Amino acid sequence: MAAALSAVVSAKLGCPPAAALGSWKAKAETVGKVMQIVKQQLALGEEAKLAPESQFTELGADSLDTVEIVMALEEEFGITVEEDNAQSITTIQDAADLIDKLVAGGGGKPPAAA
Repeated sequence: MAAALSAVVSAKLGCPPAAALGSWKAKAETVGKVMQIVKQQLALGEEAKLAPESQFTELGADSLDTVEIVMALEEEFGITVEEDNAQSITTIQDAADLIDKLVAGGGGKPPAAA
């Protein structure tokens, strides 16, 4: 079922299914969430066409925009991105790959106390 969902999400996003992306590639759902956050942070509008290889700078992001994107990703996924990792994020795919690695490796923040 997860593979079928991945294929559907990939088709809607216009990107290859996660299984076809290689060694450690983010899930299609993660890529989709990253695309939505990037669109929101850069005020691109829903009609903007993004791809996993879209570079933030090509989308009009400056260094402050990139920091704000990383902060929004940290909040959305409940992770902490170290500064050296944040500097290596230049594309949507880079961000999604790092997010899935952090989530899989327990790199997320501890749950907030209720």
